[in-house]
Amino acid sequence: MKEKPERKLLKELNLTDRFLFDEVIEDPQTHQDMLSIIFGREIPLLTKSETEKEMRVSPQIRSVRMDVFSMDEERTVYNTEMQDKRKSDLAKRSRYYQAVRIFLNTRGKNDSEVSEELVSFLHYIENTTDAVAENSGSERIKRIHNRVRKVKVSEEVGVKYMQAWEEKYYEREEGREEGRIEGREEGAKAKLQEQIRKKLEKGKSVEKIADELEESTETVEKIIKEMEE
Repeated sequence: MKEKPERKLLKELNLTDRFLFDEVIEDPQTHQDMLSIIFGREIPLLTKSETEKEMRVSPQIRSVRMDVFSMDEERTVYNTEMQDKRKSDLAKRSRYYQAVRIFLNTRGKNDSEVSEELVSFLHYIENTTDAVAENSGSERIKRIHNRVRKVKVSEEVGVKYMQAWEEKYYEREEGREEGRIEGREEGAKAKLQEQIRKKLEKGKSVEKIADELEESTETVEKIIKEMEE
């Protein structure tokens, strides 16, 4: 039996991990601190942050799933997402938000073009540790880290993390199995097509081919039609 891959402990996660990121900024103060660091000004949020919120811009347009959703006093909507892998459709997906879009790279090299606090925050996202938070000199980052520490020692969040990891693992395994089944089916179909083609070249009738291959005449006729198309 195939062994499961080793699961990282909750306490070992950095904020680059989507699970930890979403759990941490469900707290309105933490989300507000993150946005304030990014924009370089205070962002007073109105509502409690909601994760995995679905919005529909109009009945004709498909819904947009936002990772973390909040609104400020001026009714400006903020959607905050964490991506730990390169995704080619990121720019295309973000067009649905119909607003100014900000992409932050934790490994960017233009430190002089942004605030020192933002640079420290981006380093902290990649290395979410006590030492990095303490050395940042930012009260906002320290508050964010306090939230991170509470999340990491929460028994309830620990159970939730384990369940989320298990679900993701089994989803991947189911996807692999479906792929293997589909591959076998396509292989069997390709083999049957080749057998039918060779028999047709010998001038055999559909009925004769179906009899020799132990298939129905409907199946043989369908495959012949697909081959012709």
